[in-house]
Amino acid sequence: MLMSNFWSIWITVLSLLVIAGCFILLRLCSKNTTPEIKEGDLMDHSYDGIQEINNPLPKWWSYLFYITIVFALLYLVLYPGLGNYKGLLGWSSSNQSIGTEKGIKADSAKAIADATEEGRWVQYDQEVKLADEKYGPIFEAYKATPLAELVKNEEALKVGGRLFLQNCAQCHGSAGRGGKGFPNLTDGDWLYGGELETIKTTIMNGRHGMMPPKGGLPIDDSEIAGLAEYVVSLSGREHDAALAAKGQGSFMKGCFACHGMDAKGNKLMGAPNLTDNVWLYGGSRGVIMESIKNGRSGVMPAWKDVLGEEKVHVIAAYVYSLSHQAEK
Repeated sequence: MLMSNFWSIWITVLSLLVIAGCFILLRLCSKNTTPEIKEGDLMDHSYDGIQEINNPLPKWWSYLFYITIVFALLYLVLYPGLGNYKGLLGWSSSNQSIGTEKGIKADSAKAIADATEEGRWVQYDQEVKLADEKYGPIFEAYKATPLAELVKNEEALKVGGRLFLQNCAQCHGSAGRGGKGFPNLTDGDWLYGGELETIKTTIMNGRHGMMPPKGGLPIDDSEIAGLAEYVVSLSGREHDAALAAKGQGSFMKGCFACHGMDAKGNKLMGAPNLTDNVWLYGGSRGVIMESIKNGRSGVMPAWKDVLGEEKVHVIAAYVYSLSHQAEK
C-alpha cells in the first residue's frame, strides 16, 4: 500500500538529511578546530584528571564511516527506503503491494509468478515457499502422529520448543513459567484442562476468560474484604476466621456457580481452583480484593490461522511435556 505524498516526501527528506548530517559531522571532526594547538600536543583543559590530546580521528575509522555512507546511498537507490520510491531492483519483502497494484489476491501464487516475470524480488514469499517445500512434509508427518506418541519424540519436542519460543514465549516466558496474568505451563494447574487434546484445542481456538466485577452478583463493597478473607482461607492459609465466615455468606450468593460449591473451579468455564494456592494475578489479600471488585479479563489469541494445525500439533505436545517432565 502506497503512503500519501506528504509522508513519502517527509521520509525521503528526513532519510537524506540524516545521511548528509553524518557526512558533515564527519568532515567537521576531521579538521583541527584549534589551530593554535598542534596535532599531538596536549589540550588546555582536563576532566577528572584526564587531559585530552589534540589527535585527529583514526584514518581507518573515518574511511569506514565514509564507506557506510556510500553503502547507505547505494542501498536507497537499489531498494525501497525513500518513501514511495521502489528502488531500481523493484525488491519487495511481500507480494501485498504487488497484489494490490494488480488487483490480485495478496497471497495469490499468480502475484508471485507475475513479480518473478517482471524481475521483481519477492523475498518473503519465496522464503516461505521454500520453507514449505522443505519442512511441510515433516510437519505433515508430525500431524499424522497421535499426540500421545509425539510427546515421546525428542526431535519433535525440540521443534515444538523452537516454535514456542518464536510465538508463545512473549506471554508465557521462554521457560513457560508465565507471569502475572499469564498462566504457568509447567506446574500442572490448568484452567481449561491439561489433557493433550484440550491443550491443542486451546492453542488452536484461543480462550477468553472473563470474571465480571463482583462476579456480577449483588455484593456490596463492604463485603469484599470478608469475601477475600474467605478465599484466602480456602487454600489453608492463616486467616481471620470470623471475617472469613462472613465472606462465606457472600460466596454463597453466587460465586459457587463458576468456582463450584467446593471452590475447586470449573474447567468448562475456565474458572480457577481457589483451594490450591496457585494464583494467576497474585494471591495477596489486596490483589484478591482487586480481582473481586474490578473483575478480570484475559484473552489468549487463536493460532490456527497463524501457524496452521500442523505446527499447533507440535506445540501442543511440547507444552504438555513442560508439566510432565517425569514421564519423558
